[in-house]
Amino acid sequence: MSKPDHAPGYVPNAAFSQEDWDEVSDTPELTDAEIAELRPGPEGLPPALAAALAHRGGRPRAAVPRVPISLRVDPDVLAAYKAGGPGWQTRMNAALAAGVGRGPGAPDKR
Repeated sequence: MSKPDHAPGYVPNAAFSQEDWDEVSDTPELTDAEIAELRPGPEGLPPALAAALAHRGGRPRAAVPRVPISLRVDPDVLAAYKAGGPGWQTRMNAALAAGVGRGPGAPDKR
């Protein structure tokens, strides 16, 4: 029987060559001792990498998170806030807070 032209599992394509496949296709299987040492998730990673992956970025959690509501307002009022660009919801919240005496500099009445 003749030797196949390529390593088992290789499918010719433009992403990598036969030589690329042959270079990595002979990776030995893990031993039982190596398998016993494997750890799932962050505990199996180097500490610096685990810490980098743990910090997912984004905005920090608010001490008092805002509550989503459904509010009906006149279309022209909404258009005026949106015309101010990004941050229109924050500006609308500030106007509502000022309306109940909680504007900038006002004491927190919660």
